Amino acid sequence: MRIMGIDYGDARTGVAVSDLLCSIVGSTCVVPSRNTEKAVADIVKLAKDNDVGSIVVGLPKNMDGTEGPRAQLCRAFAQTLREATGLEVSMWDERRTTVEAHNILSQHNYHGKKRKNTVDAVAASLILEGYLAYLRR
Repeated sequence: MRIMGIDYGDARTGVAVSDLLCSIVGSTCVVPSRNTEKAVADIVKLAKDNDVGSIVVGLPKNMDGTEGPRAQLCRAFAQTLREATGLEVSMWDERRTTVEAHNILSQHNYHGKKRKNTVDAVAASLILEGYLAYLRR
């Protein structure tokens, strides 16, 4: 079964799904998340369609390792996904993934609206890549 990585955001949520061997990121997309119920329904459908066995949600910690209000929102979202999917949902420290995603997109000349619609998917893939590397260790 595949593993799904989530970068939860207020406007958009990035989603990345591993390959069948859970060794690399196989696909990415973005779902609108202004309506949490719709975002959860979209993610549940993606999880079913992609035969996902577990989910990892990015946990936005502060640089000193503490958790702020955004981390609590992500924990609540992870719990909602756990209940909606019945899958194991883990949390993964996502510090600097959005910054790294912007750097990657800059290096590949993604700017403006194109970047805005892609950065969350790239951040989700970075969360998933980190988690997959951890599992391999």
